[in-house]
Order: sequence, then C-alpha cells, then structure tokens
Amino acid sequence: MRQRQRGEFVLVAVLTSVFVLPLSITGASAALPAIQAEFGGGLAGAQWVVNAYNACFAAFLVSAGSIADAVGRRRIYAVGIILFCVSGLASLLVQDIIALVAVRALGGAGAAAVVAGGASMLTAVFEGPARARAFGLLGTVVGAGTAFGPAVAGVFVDTLGWRSAFAAPAVVAGAVLVLVPLLPAVRGTGRRVDVLGAVLFTGALLTLITALVEGPGRGPVLMVGALAASGALFCGFALVERGRPDPLVDVAILANRRFVAYALAAATFMAVLVPLLVYLPSYLVAVVGLGPGQAGLWLLMLTVPTLVLPTVGAELAARLPHTAVVVGALSLCGAGAFGLTTLGADATPLRLIVPFLLVGAGAGLTNGLIDGLALGTVPAERAGTAAGVFNASRLTLETISIAVVGAVLAVLTGGRLAGEGFTGAFHVVALGLAGLVVLVIAVVVVLGRRVAEDEGSPAGVD
Repeated sequence: MRQRQRGEFVLVAVLTSVFVLPLSITGASAALPAIQAEFGGGLAGAQWVVNAYNACFAAFLVSAGSIADAVGRRRIYAVGIILFCVSGLASLLVQDIIALVAVRALGGAGAAAVVAGGASMLTAVFEGPARARAFGLLGTVVGAGTAFGPAVAGVFVDTLGWRSAFAAPAVVAGAVLVLVPLLPAVRGTGRRVDVLGAVLFTGALLTLITALVEGPGRGPVLMVGALAASGALFCGFALVERGRPDPLVDVAILANRRFVAYALAAATFMAVLVPLLVYLPSYLVAVVGLGPGQAGLWLLMLTVPTLVLPTVGAELAARLPHTAVVVGALSLCGAGAFGLTTLGADATPLRLIVPFLLVGAGAGLTNGLIDGLALGTVPAERAGTAAGVFNASRLTLETISIAVVGAVLAVLTGGRLAGEGFTGAFHVVALGLAGLVVLVIAVVVVLGRRVAEDEGSPAGVD
C-alpha cells in the first residue's frame, strides 16, 4: 500500500510540474509585445526571452538524464523545480531585457532537470501497463500545456501584466516542492557523466542559436563564423560520442533509417506548430488588433486538435501503413502552413479556422503515436537510449525553427512587428514552413522505400 501511495505522489508531482513547462514556451508568446514595449530595443532581444529558455531546455535535456542517473532521480528533479521556480519569480523583479533573458535561461535548465528526473522516477516506480498509462498521461499533460499556454498566458497578461505569465507557472511548480519529501529516493547508478559530450552539444546548440538570432543584425562575418563554430562543435560531439563506451547520445542509432524518418517527422510537426504559437500572438495583437487574452482564445483553433485527435491517429495506424499515416499527417500540417499565406489585418476566426485546424490536425494525429512507432523500430534493450535521441532531436529542431522564424521576421520587418511589413514577413515564414514539410515528406518517403527494399517488402508497408 505504501508503495502504491508513493507511486501516486510521483504521478501527481510529475504531471503537475511538467504541465507548466511547455506553458512557459508558448505562454511567453503572449508577453512578447508588452516586453518589447517596456524594455525597448530590437526584436532580437525580445526573441531571446523565448530562445534562451528553449535552447537551454534542449541543450541540458541531453545531459540531465545522465546526471539524474549519476546523482539520483529525486535530487535532480527537486533541483529542477527550484531552478524553474526561482526563474519565474525573478521575472517579477528584473528591470532590463538582459536580466530577463538570464533568468529565462535558468528556467530552461531547470525544466530539463524536471523532465529528466520526473521521467526517470516514473520509470522506476511503475511497471508494465501501469507504466504505459503513466507515460500516456504524461504525454497528454505536455500536450495540454502546449495547447492552452497562449490562452492562459493571454489572460494573465491582460489582467496582471506580462510578468505574471512567467511567475504563475513558477508558483504552481513551487507548490510541488511540498511533495518532494514524499517521493521515493530513487538512487543513482553512479555512472559517470559525459561532461565533454554535454559541453560540446550545449556549446554547439547555443552557438547556432546565437548565429541565427544575432547574425542578421551584426553582419555576415559574425554569422558565418558562428555557424562554422557550431558545425565544428557538432562534429566534435559526434566524434566524441562514437568513442564513448557509455555515450551521452548514441549517435549510432541514427543508422536506423525508419527511426530517423519518424524522428525527423516528429521534429517537423513541432518545428511548424511551436513557432506559430510563439509568433502568431504578436501578429494578432499588433496587426489584427486583438488583446493578448483574445489572441490566445483564437489559437485554441490551432491547439485543441493536438489534444483530441491522437486516438483517431491510433485508429488510422491500426488500419493503414504507418508511413502513410505519418505522410498524410505531414501533408495536412504543410497545407495548413501554406494556408497562412492568406493572413492579413482583416483576419477573422472564420478565415483562419481552416489553416489552423489543418496544422493542429497534422500534429494531433501523430501526437504520442509517432513516439511509439519510432521506439518500436529499435530493440527493447536500446529503447531508453532511443527515447533520449528522439526527444533531443525533436526539441533541438523545434528550438532551431523558433530561432530561424524569429530571425526571418526580424530581418524582413526591420525589427518592427507591425503593419504590412509584419504581414509580408509572416507570409514568407508560412511558405518556408510549408516548404520544410514538403522536404521532410520527400525524405520520409525515400527512407521508407529504402527500408522496404532492404527488407524485401512492398514500399510503404511497415
């Protein structure tokens, strides 16, 4: 009975804390116009409010799992909660954009520790069907946080000011600290942390984001130099990981073509959806003339399908070739992104409902499903390693996409997110996201055919 109670405490704590993490990504979008208005400066500074959190989240997520294994899952989880809570509450006190970016970066590192420690505790406490249900709930809660982030944050910004969009999630996370002493002390394995691998990956990702955000405004020399440095660090990371007996990320798993196809598709859904959630609120506020709360409500047309359609996707996958389901979902997502080229100052919910629903449906049909498809392509004893690579690739591409979209908007609008310039820039972004989806569809189809040829089965059947 005591073990069951411990399991319930773990589930409540992890689900509650994880819910507010994506809310801090998409929720920040509602605060960006007010932040830029208060602190002034260029668009790049405001972009770092989102990019610093997401980049540190992605970078530290790669190493947080190893640290949790080394020092203990409950300990790293508690540290993550504290960092996230301190970050959100500190936003109430910051007086300039640099300080806000710094505390957001701290929050991203904390979020990575929460996810790594929380997932590890769920794995240790639950077994068999109970574990599957626990992780199913975890996926649902993450989706809910992503879906309702703009709407919830919009209400806070409207009523309490932009700082509350960061402080409110911190208060919720802080309340979870009460449960930490009741959680099982899942001891670490004592494995060594791959410090060099962690430093190389973190440095590579942060350098890349810096090149994308700061490069357009500081000239080609900085941009090219930063991109070259990032490429060198990524290459160094791959070489180091190949030589490790217990690597931070098993890059050898990328030789599995079907796994790569599913991981790339999953990352693409987020690379389209999340940048729209980040920058559409600014457009709806600055150009269409909505309030932050109303803009968040409009975005429910985009996000609700991600919550209600996963069961439909599972039914389709039971009846159709898996590759066909993934390609079909990507096609919906790409069509929706292309449909946003009609976005204008006279936008109404009726005009936006089709492209919004198409993007949301594409992501929703594969939400959770594609994770299982990817992990099902690797041996069971490597599932944990594969999950780490899968999640890292998805969050990394999402982070890069947010930075690229922000850079494009900054260059094409001259840093002013307003008027016809913003509309034209958003049309370019919509075309770019649609083009990305078309490219990924081609890659997924090619990889699927090669797998079929290698296995001697009809193309498209998995």
